[in-house]
Amino acid sequence: MPSEAARAPGAGLAVEWEAPARVGAFMSTRAGGRSTGPWAGWNLGDHVGDDARTVAEHRAVFGRTIGARPVWLRQVHGTRAVDAAAIPESGTVQADAAWTAVAGVACTVQVADCLPVLLAAGNGRAVGAAHAGWRGLAGGVVEAAVEAVAAAARCLPRELHAWLGPCIGPGQFEVGADVFEAFGGGAAFVPRQHPDGRPRWLADLPALARARLARIGVTRVSGGPWCTVEDVARFYSFRRDGVTGRMAAAIWLRD
Repeated sequence: MPSEAARAPGAGLAVEWEAPARVGAFMSTRAGGRSTGPWAGWNLGDHVGDDARTVAEHRAVFGRTIGARPVWLRQVHGTRAVDAAAIPESGTVQADAAWTAVAGVACTVQVADCLPVLLAAGNGRAVGAAHAGWRGLAGGVVEAAVEAVAAAARCLPRELHAWLGPCIGPGQFEVGADVFEAFGGGAAFVPRQHPDGRPRWLADLPALARARLARIGVTRVSGGPWCTVEDVARFYSFRRDGVTGRMAAAIWLRD
């Protein structure tokens, strides 16, 4: 049986946006749970070295907290979007985005610096989630998720709502020429002096996501200025800690 600590829900961020009332959304933090060591808190990642039984308990708590079945993906910083309802309860698939038009199934992505993007159709017929690190974002994971949700909801991309969760912030995300060139530069990159003389920039990941969403017609975008690196108490951060846990963002349709 899960311990009392594992039964108690961890603290989550308020997902505040103008999505339809039928849509449920939740973003976990590291607060709560019973992981220890570098994973201390409510770790939901089963691939980061934490105790498997503890992670399973935390995932069970997560499901009870949201009141829906979370669908966990094997994320690879790619662009594949899958139908969450088609994934059996005991299985996972390799993908970085999921969508559903079935009530009670939660599209779920894990993060610890990458950007979680939640999507909801204005007509309440479908929802989706994307795991958007810079590679996936540059490759088109957000576009793939938008296309899948809009098709499932039988609506246009401009009728979707988007919410951007906590990620590495623009004051901490130092990148090299590979990232700069992957996006073609732009206002989201601020040049930075580096001791070794190599070109470096501070990149604004949420701004890059907003620009890609706007390009395909999604302009109703909400989210906060949270930085996973700077807020040690609330967030896991791979960039900051190396070995660390994972948070999760989930979105689902209510009956």
